[in-house]
Amino acid sequence: MTDSKLKIPLTRKDFASDLAVRWCPGCGDFSILSQVQKTLPELGVPRENIVFISGIGCSSRFPYYMETYGIHSIHGRAPTLATGLKCARPELMIFVVTGDGDGLSIGGNHFLHALRRNIDINILLFNNRIYGLTKGQYSPTSEIGKKTKSSPDGSIDNPINPIGVAIGAETSFIARTVANFQKHMADVIKRAAEHSGATFVEIEQNCKIFNDGAWQHLTDPDTKADQVLFLEHGKPMIFGTAREKGICLNGLSPEVVDVAEVGEENLLVHDETAVEPTLAYFLSRMGPPDFPTPVGVFRRIDKPIYDQAMMAKVEAARAGDPPGLDQLFRQAESWTIPAPDVDGIECPSCGYMNLPGADECWMCLISLTHEERSAAETRQLLEKSLYEDTVTDLKTAAAVTVSEETTVREAFGIMKDKDIGSVVVVDGEGRLAGLFTERDILSLVADEDTAAADRPVSELMTRNPETTTPTSNLAEVIHRLTVSDLRYLPILDEEGRPVSILAAQDLVDFLSARIEG
Repeated sequence: MTDSKLKIPLTRKDFASDLAVRWCPGCGDFSILSQVQKTLPELGVPRENIVFISGIGCSSRFPYYMETYGIHSIHGRAPTLATGLKCARPELMIFVVTGDGDGLSIGGNHFLHALRRNIDINILLFNNRIYGLTKGQYSPTSEIGKKTKSSPDGSIDNPINPIGVAIGAETSFIARTVANFQKHMADVIKRAAEHSGATFVEIEQNCKIFNDGAWQHLTDPDTKADQVLFLEHGKPMIFGTAREKGICLNGLSPEVVDVAEVGEENLLVHDETAVEPTLAYFLSRMGPPDFPTPVGVFRRIDKPIYDQAMMAKVEAARAGDPPGLDQLFRQAESWTIPAPDVDGIECPSCGYMNLPGADECWMCLISLTHEERSAAETRQLLEKSLYEDTVTDLKTAAAVTVSEETTVREAFGIMKDKDIGSVVVVDGEGRLAGLFTERDILSLVADEDTAAADRPVSELMTRNPETTTPTSNLAEVIHRLTVSDLRYLPILDEEGRPVSILAAQDLVDFLSARIEG
């Protein structure tokens, strides 16, 4: 709300430009334009102190049709221009006109921050649940399953709840109206303009060409009474053809009740001035098929206004109070980090004094609990382990074996029960026949071979897999695993029978323990 209002005799015609209005016949934008032009004279603000700023879309033609100052900006950035203009010219009354695509898609970031900063601007969002100017693609508010030119099989996107987003941004004034509800819309827009701080008004309007009937349940005379809940501050929430239905809270959930059964005194009473936004959020979640759609003012609170706070800082800086800005410009470009004023542990590498009990230096990450081994020493230790330690030192797990007739389903069940990644397949004499791993199962899933579950593993296993012996050194084992891109190696005795299985993780754990030890 601007502080420079003048009571001057203006009429609706004074706010209508001489340009021909070009929207499709039947578009809800006509009604919104009419009510805005009708409402502005009641505010008593000079036309030269009113600015309409828009982005891109059908709604964004709005500034052309208003006999005020206006900016037709770029896609989604109208709140940004409005923020800058309001900060530079705080006496102006600024309206941002946007759509569900322009404001909530590419402009979502700017929309969110303008609201949470509480800039003294008014955002009117025309919501037709479709991209109109770009010819009928689904928008951020389109419902799941919406078939459009960009979603011929139905949209799979979860729609944005504009009111919910505004509540999450702690917007100080939040309202919803419908383009067909002309008197209601005019009242909501006027109340928004008179509010000090950021205001958000969602206007549900019809796109006759690409999404006709999107809000028919709210505007159809046969369904309106049961589908619309008109919010009135300080009054119980009642709706219905005979005003026989109401809203109660059942714990933390709203529910529709029969007024005659519960009594009007037990209904939920609307409080648009509640600082705690829980009630407003409850209302934002209500809608078909289980609830009526609330319209009216959801929230109206007072909170610090960004542009006013900014101007106060500007004036303070001009007066030399505080002097911190000059100090900031002239300060040195270096800082000193003082050591903790405690008896800590001094790092032997960088000298930083760490807090008592620290395991490693906060500055250079060197260990403080034992002497760091050099890279050369670590390399020598690993080389010695690779050529002197053998498979026996790894203490590998015993091999889990299955016969060649075992089905894939049975093998998978065994692997799952024992939490292992492979089973060894043996022949009738207990000798190695092949290896069946989780990689084979994943290949079946990728191929969508649903019939493979009852096939024997002998048809899918890896025959003659790479193997090793208990006396092989670790360097040889690593070579076999890496060259053949394997995760498992069966370990065979002298007669070719599997005694255990080596996993790549066994090597990692063993060598890590060697380094740490």
